[in-house]
Amino acid sequence: MNELVRDVENEYKSIRQKYPNFNTGDTVIVHMKIVRGKKEKIQKFQGIVIQRRHPNTNGETFTVRKISNGVGVEMIFPILSPLIQQIEVKQQGKVRRARIFYLRNLRGKAAKVKNRLMI
Repeated sequence: MNELVRDVENEYKSIRQKYPNFNTGDTVIVHMKIVRGKKEKIQKFQGIVIQRRHPNTNGETFTVRKISNGVGVEMIFPILSPLIQQIEVKQQGKVRRARIFYLRNLRGKAAKVKNRLMI
C-alpha cells in the first residue's frame, strides 16, 4: 500500500516540477485549455497571485486577480489541474504578506506591487 501512495506522490511531483516557482505578488500568465463541445483552445489569464493555499501538497491552489474593464476578476486554479497547460512568471513582486487581499480595495496606482530586485 505504501508503494502505491509513493508512486502517486512521485507522479504529482513530476507534474509540479514542470511549473516555475512563483510566490504571492508575482504577475503570472496561466495558459488554460478551454473545451466547448468538440473544440479546444488555449486561453491566457494574466494577473497577480494574491494567495497560495496548502503549498507543496496535492491540494494546492493559487488565486490570480486581474482588473478587466474596471471590474476585478479572480480565478482559483488547482496546481495539479490537467486544464493548466503552462504557467509563465512575467514579473516578480515584492510583498510582505502571504495573502494580499488588501489589493481588492485599492484602485489605480495604489494597487501596484513593487518589483523584486534579482541579485
